[in-house]
Amino acid sequence: MVASSPPAPRFLAPAQVAELLSIEVGEVIQLIHEGRLRGSQLGSPQRWRVEEASLGEYLAEQSEQARRMALWHQANEASFPEVWGTSPLQP
Repeated sequence: MVASSPPAPRFLAPAQVAELLSIEVGEVIQLIHEGRLRGSQLGSPQRWRVEEASLGEYLAEQSEQARRMALWHQANEASFPEVWGTSPLQP
């Protein structure tokens, strides 16, 4: 049986990523420079391209951050009996 090589990564133009994320192209380039998206300058002339897989990872990271923030806000709004697992005084 012949072992198949992993599929080559797919790349997206910054404009495609910007449209998917509803942000500006400059923000996509900034995310690449910050290391939050994996991008490379490819072709001649060189143009930025973003690995499609890194977009999925970025979205998962953003989703996890949103989930944690929601839990943090929920905990901040909880009353002390809810936090400590005790019930209010019974009459």
